[in-house]
Amino acid sequence: MNRWIEAARPRTLPLAIASILLGNFLAYAAGKFSFLTGILAILTTLLLQILSNFANDLGDSKNGVDNANRKVALRAVQTGKISSLEMKNAVILTSLLSLLSGISLIYVGLFHASWQSILSFLGIGILAILAAIAYTVGKKPYGYMGLGDLSVFLFFGWVGTFGTYYLQTEMLNFYILIPASGCGLLSVAVLNLNNLRDIENDRKTGKNSIPVRIGKKFGFYYQKIIMTIGFSTFIIYLMYQGKPIQLAQNIILMVGWYPLVQIIRNLKPEMSAAQIDPYLKKTALSTLFMIVIFGISQIFLS
Repeated sequence: MNRWIEAARPRTLPLAIASILLGNFLAYAAGKFSFLTGILAILTTLLLQILSNFANDLGDSKNGVDNANRKVALRAVQTGKISSLEMKNAVILTSLLSLLSGISLIYVGLFHASWQSILSFLGIGILAILAAIAYTVGKKPYGYMGLGDLSVFLFFGWVGTFGTYYLQTEMLNFYILIPASGCGLLSVAVLNLNNLRDIENDRKTGKNSIPVRIGKKFGFYYQKIIMTIGFSTFIIYLMYQGKPIQLAQNIILMVGWYPLVQIIRNLKPEMSAAQIDPYLKKTALSTLFMIVIFGISQIFLS
């Protein structure tokens, strides 16, 4: 069992639910919230993230990215803890569980909605499953072409936040895309750190991530820019709401931002893979922390 828990990469899971929590917080602040819908949204997202991790483990091993040169964050198939066949079966099973959970979420969240809405969300759910697999699996994985950042931004930002908000409220509030973009950018920041950590091995094996394309130095500049814009969007959202930033709210938000600001200050281009690795978990947890702080401020101080 331990090998499967390790392969599921628990440290990636808090970030996976950040956009879902954000959508739920904003829906609650809007006066519409279903606990069951919220739980099913979180469950579906966790299953999709685990699916992505399993598929990533399988795909990187088959494509030679996970090889003897990888010394940090070793993978289950790479080390032989899980065979390729076992991981393939796990990908299939997790895909089916994700689909089942997603259908349950649509049934509960859109019980009174039109067929157009139901079919749209079903299509998005299937697309999310395919995206989780195709990131590293197949003849032309889009993650090897530097498109992972765009996928993460869309699914961990816009789709997760806006989708959850709509499932809870059945309202199209496009202002939600502002904080959703922030959540997406901070999720991209975690992926970029992963790619910065693996840049040397990725370059040798043909995995053309953004850092491989622009170089390690500019990869760190890119990291700091997307993180700064990411947490700044939450202030922009408050401005678009037309609400003054109350003193208490401002203090709370500063508490939420502080860990992210510290991470931005500490990241430096000369860091080794082993030095970068702990910041993946720190950035993911700091993002989740900021989302929770922002959500609380929306509910109690708006």
